[in-house]
Amino acid sequence: MTGIDLPDGEYTAVVDGVEDGLATVFFERDGDEVGDAVLDASRLPPDGGHADAVLSVTLDGGRIEAASYEPEETERRAEAAQDRFDRLSERPPSDEGA
Repeated sequence: MTGIDLPDGEYTAVVDGVEDGLATVFFERDGDEVGDAVLDASRLPPDGGHADAVLSVTLDGGRIEAASYEPEETERRAEAAQDRFDRLSERPPSDEGA
């Protein structure tokens, strides 16, 4: 594992998954994905160490200086993803009888 190759500052981070003590994390700024990293899962807040957890992080020198779990944003994103899935899984109207 190497440092996080992003400029110092504040980011939104989304945990993609945690396996064997390592977390794959995607970093966003202003709604755009700007990078990713594989980190020791112990660097994440205990309540944010799961897939799809949304975190607010501050990077300094390629390392996480501070991180906090954002449960409301995590829930909002989960609901939005479920809504998209539900809309996509609906069957289109049948052409029969037309």
